[in-house]
Amino acid sequence: MIRKPEDLTDKQPDPPREFGSQLTTTLQKRMKPADRITVCGLLYFLEKLMPHTLLYRVLPALFIVLITCGGSIAMTKTKTAKTAIVVASFGTSYPAAVNSLLAIVREIETAYPQTPVQMAFTSNIIRRKWHGREEDAAYRRAHPEVPDYFYRIKNVLGTLADFQDQGYRAIIVQPTLLTPGEEYADVQAYISGLLSIHTVREHWRPFEKIALGRPLMGLSEAEPGNLNDLGPLAEALAEDVKLAEQQQATLVYMGHGNENLANSIYVDFERLMNQRYPQVKTLIGLVEGQPAFAQVLERLSASGSRKVLLKPLMVVAGDHASNDMAGAEPMSWKSQLDAAGYTVQPIMQGLGDNAGVRRLFVNHLCDAAKEAGIELR
Repeated sequence: MIRKPEDLTDKQPDPPREFGSQLTTTLQKRMKPADRITVCGLLYFLEKLMPHTLLYRVLPALFIVLITCGGSIAMTKTKTAKTAIVVASFGTSYPAAVNSLLAIVREIETAYPQTPVQMAFTSNIIRRKWHGREEDAAYRRAHPEVPDYFYRIKNVLGTLADFQDQGYRAIIVQPTLLTPGEEYADVQAYISGLLSIHTVREHWRPFEKIALGRPLMGLSEAEPGNLNDLGPLAEALAEDVKLAEQQQATLVYMGHGNENLANSIYVDFERLMNQRYPQVKTLIGLVEGQPAFAQVLERLSASGSRKVLLKPLMVVAGDHASNDMAGAEPMSWKSQLDAAGYTVQPIMQGLGDNAGVRRLFVNHLCDAAKEAGIELR
């Protein structure tokens, strides 16, 4: 006679429901969805393969192991996110100024040879100029120093999208901007928007991490530690001071500035330069905002100096340096200084041509990566 299951004398009791409920509740709190699926599958097979009495004995040990490991059974399959770097520049339409930007990219590539680096331009106008030159074969032959990708250069969002499409989900964006002005605020907004995307499944988020490096002169004029960024920049400009001293000239910098945001960081930097290098008078004026050129001219007259070493305090010696600073037009800084009786020597070099400045950008990039927990190689 075939016995019914309820008649079997070796039938074992099920594990207590309270313990199973406790295990389920705890693991749901401690585990990621993918890990919970893995554990549920494991428990299912254990239930099929083991007698209930043996399963009941191993469940406490399994519970302890899962909690100790943080519920990450699937962690061994998790790969470190692929990392890439975006160098965000305002851009330049001047072929002669391109190398200042390329030198920064090369400096970063040398520091992290296993991490891909791509440049992006934040200026819509400058990108359109390069795009319009793509089909101009004569122009491209005349400017072999310009890399091919400049003719298809994208903005920050487009460059991030390209990296994401290639599987890169941990990105450091390092701007070549001097101050946290409008361009920097816009890049911050782009990054915040991308990181705010939350998908149903975590692994479908477009990016795991995006870090933004500090601009060259620091993050905030009001921040007490801001001199930590201005000090190294002053040190990197020691050769400018040396040249001005040799010529017994006043060192005058043209910065860009901003009409809508405070520019006091330039005033702080001018003060620091004069404190550090008292043998040479340093003056800084801005294309936009204060201190303007009129203030520079007034203070220059009070100094008694009749020679001026004129340089752009910008990453590239592009349009502003070529026209507003050293152009032949009557309203350029050089023309106005000439008319006022000064002997003027313009130096058409951007900060990107300065090896010390390039290292500062690399340092800011490294700081951002460390703070975000992104590994650079």
